[in-house]
Amino acid sequence: MSDARSGPLRVATLAVRPVKSLRGVEVERVALDRHGPRGDRRWMVVGPDGATVTARQVPAMLGLTARPVDGGVELTAPGRVPLVVHEPRAGRRVPVTLSRVGEATACAAEADAWLSEALALAVRLVWLDDPARRSVSPDHGGRPGDPLSFADAAPVLLTTTASLDALNGWLAHEQGHPPLSMERFRPTLVVDGDLEPFAEDRWARVRVGDTVLRFAERCDRCVMTTVDLDTLRTGTEPTRTLARHRREGGKVWFGVRLVPEQVGELVVGAPVVPLT
Repeated sequence: MSDARSGPLRVATLAVRPVKSLRGVEVERVALDRHGPRGDRRWMVVGPDGATVTARQVPAMLGLTARPVDGGVELTAPGRVPLVVHEPRAGRRVPVTLSRVGEATACAAEADAWLSEALALAVRLVWLDDPARRSVSPDHGGRPGDPLSFADAAPVLLTTTASLDALNGWLAHEQGHPPLSMERFRPTLVVDGDLEPFAEDRWARVRVGDTVLRFAERCDRCVMTTVDLDTLRTGTEPTRTLARHRREGGKVWFGVRLVPEQVGELVVGAPVVPLT
């Protein structure tokens, strides 16, 4: 059987992460809207004051999984009874501090209680009723009319297996470190096939199946990538090794952020074609 990494470029995996900073799930296909994969990052965990709570401060969030279901999201965690949370379309608006959104819709109290107990921290769950209310910042490659969910900076994050192979090679050779999984980087889509490591940095636009996405910026990586997804403990890799090879402007870089120009459906196995 031929090695897919030596063949034409294709979508290797897709993931949807309904709740910001919680783990998501891999999917075989997903509709791509202007604000990203349908259902992706439409929910967010906040503190009592509306401040965003992420796995940067609370690594235990990466031990919880959010799975999209019809009209809502299912929350799961080891040793806990799963909870289905329905979209609170008639819920009350509450202020949130996340940039360029102002307010979101409060979810049912049982969702707040479930998350607060799971994280041992007083938190609430909120929902973004309309992603068009938030925009991609011009500082992150946004243009007028580019909508954004609760995602950090752009609707889509793309990585490649070639780039991860290069990073894991550096880790093994320089640190004797076991390979890291791509999940450390939380991509929307992973591209496989015959390409050089970090070639995606130079793509101005890319066709994925019947969709087209525009390069917004390279993705600077934060402390979340250093959380071991099994132990939920924070270490030093891959930041230390990326700093040796991929440091620029005081930041380290892995993956690229994209904005959909032509929407449609993302499908595992679909061809990927870089465009000028």
